[in-house]
Amino acid sequence: MSTVEGVVPMVGKDSRIKKHTPSILLGATMFFTGGAGLVAEYILSTVSTYVLGNSIEQFSVVIALSLLMMGVASLLQKFISDKNIIEKFIGAEILLALLIGFSPIAMYAAYGTVKDHFALIQYSFIVSIGFIIGLEIPLVMRINEKYIKGLSTNIASTLSLDYVGSFVFALLWVFFLLRKFPLTEISFIMAFVNLLVASVTFCYFAKAGLVKKWTRILVVITATFCLIIFGFVSNRGWAMELQQKLYDDPIVYSETTKYQQLVMTESKSLGEYSLFINGNKQFSSLDEHIYHEMLVHPVMTLVPDHSQVLVVGGGDGLAVRELLKYPDVENVDLVDIDPGMIRFSTENPIMSQLNKGSFKDARVHASASEGVKPGTLNRPVFKGNDQFNDKGREMVDQVASVNIFTVDADLFVGPENGKRYNVIIVDLPDPESVELSKLYSQEFYRKLNRLLSDTGAIVVQSTSPYHAKEAYLTINRTIDASGFSTLPYHVNVPSFGDWGWVMATKKTTSVDMKEEIAAGSFPSDTQYITQDVFLGSTVFGKGWLDSENTDISTLMNPVILDRYVHDGWKVD
Repeated sequence: MSTVEGVVPMVGKDSRIKKHTPSILLGATMFFTGGAGLVAEYILSTVSTYVLGNSIEQFSVVIALSLLMMGVASLLQKFISDKNIIEKFIGAEILLALLIGFSPIAMYAAYGTVKDHFALIQYSFIVSIGFIIGLEIPLVMRINEKYIKGLSTNIASTLSLDYVGSFVFALLWVFFLLRKFPLTEISFIMAFVNLLVASVTFCYFAKAGLVKKWTRILVVITATFCLIIFGFVSNRGWAMELQQKLYDDPIVYSETTKYQQLVMTESKSLGEYSLFINGNKQFSSLDEHIYHEMLVHPVMTLVPDHSQVLVVGGGDGLAVRELLKYPDVENVDLVDIDPGMIRFSTENPIMSQLNKGSFKDARVHASASEGVKPGTLNRPVFKGNDQFNDKGREMVDQVASVNIFTVDADLFVGPENGKRYNVIIVDLPDPESVELSKLYSQEFYRKLNRLLSDTGAIVVQSTSPYHAKEAYLTINRTIDASGFSTLPYHVNVPSFGDWGWVMATKKTTSVDMKEEIAAGSFPSDTQYITQDVFLGSTVFGKGWLDSENTDISTLMNPVILDRYVHDGWKVD
């Protein structure tokens, strides 16, 4: 019977190694290490996305590079001798725990302090973690071959549990970890999983007398455990300090939701609050009224009937704030996928002040099926009218019913939604990811066309016609190809530069749209928009609306993503 140096095989009834216990232990090891390894790759991908944007690119590169290094490790493990192989596996798990635990903090630190060398730090962690993950399966199989009969059985018991563990941890990542913990905390939780595997393996085989120099290993495990606990306890403070380096003004609010990272900063000297999502500025309190007035009031002036309004995006409540200035608005449906954003906009006192409590009395739905069918009960929104009764209480007027749906907008506007809207306002982030690009597709705009009344109109936030010209024109062409007549317009928003929108109807021409809006009137309590401002916004510089490209963006050919990510924000 052959032996592996450093591993003592079973030797009958007196052996301290029971017949099936090592294989069960090593199978459980594969379950947990497989799951923790996959979540580690998710963490690295997500951190890279938060810092660099373009989620599909970051996830693809991180996972591909990790798989490459796993393959390299599987190839090179043949040069690792069998001597003390249990200790080598335990050492790999300890090192992996440290790398996984501290990688997000280290990457944030690198981006905030040595930004020019961020890629070096980023890929060093990806390569190192991928390589050690690649060593896990071969090392476990080599240990397990002494306690299990047959190569096929060894492969089955090892690989199957590794894959099952990956599946279970993937579900845990999506449905629990992302909802309950920040990334820097999830990384230490996964580090503890790897350290637990190392500890249990050490205890079992050390008790059986199969681990040499066990006191040294015990000291290393203990020290690593202390580091992981210290990191877990301190990570939020570290993250806030490092995150602050990415922003010019002090951070007054930070949260990582299931879908995005929210950061609000305050400039006390300017009296300015700014909101950032995944590092990208969403608005400044000094000039957001320019953007939102230009988004809402032209389309509302164009459409005489305001009874039913749909807002796609707009989770900050600022567009709804402008809508509630119209007394004939009966119902507003707002769909934003992130309940964390809705909660922030509703409960945060700064946001509540900015959006004037537009979500305060809104009814929040967690599914598209509830609230989009006839007969749904809506909760009305009220506001004070500066009049008081004889008991000194301010009297209120009913403004509108507001429903908030925290679901995917593409699902919300599907065939199950049988409502018709007079006005549709699309206030989404720029198409910088594959998830967002589908909401700039012909298929999505056709769904909106079906929901829009024959006399209604839509308006779409369309990024900058100056800094992202080809993306802007692609949006315009795509809307036009979806059964609409379009009217592009733009204005300077100081925090962002020149910014554009596209307004569209089913029948009215762009000339008629412009004339009808010019003949109308805007609410008296606006701060920026006037008839002259709007008419000027429909005028573009020479060549601004010209392009050699004629294609449109679809689900299967999301050209808008490439136009925005690679062609946008580059001005000759």
